[in-house]
Amino acid sequence: MARRRDTPPPRTGSSETEVLRGFLDYLRTSVAAKVDGAPETEAHAAAVPSGTNLLGLLNHLTFVERSLLLGETVKNWPATFHTRDSVAEVVARYREAVKLANELLDDCPDLAAPLPGRDGPSVRWALTHLIEETGRHAGHADILRELIDGSTGR
Repeated sequence: MARRRDTPPPRTGSSETEVLRGFLDYLRTSVAAKVDGAPETEAHAAAVPSGTNLLGLLNHLTFVERSLLLGETVKNWPATFHTRDSVAEVVARYREAVKLANELLDDCPDLAAPLPGRDGPSVRWALTHLIEETGRHAGHADILRELIDGSTGR
């Protein structure tokens, strides 16, 4: 059973932007680390009666990042929880989506303004929603990874 030391919440700057982005990146790093290195077969397998699996969670979060921040359209949200791709591919795709999303956010100094090229939502709302969504699924990923191989910690 692999036990990793928990990483404490981030020390951020004092501005609202620094706090929101610091906590979002903390959660993003945590959920990607939870999936990275998971055994392929178990990462694809449904670990609970709902059919949720570790790779599906990270695949879904990739679509959330790309939709919410990058403005891409998702036609079938339930399908985002399923993938046949490898652990390495899903993790790399998630990290690339995060990189692109952060580049967009770097150009958004006004949290009250809408995301670039859109009428809404505000940058603040998008960041808050992404923190909620990523945090919820990071908790699911914690449980699923522990069920797979006993790994705990962030």
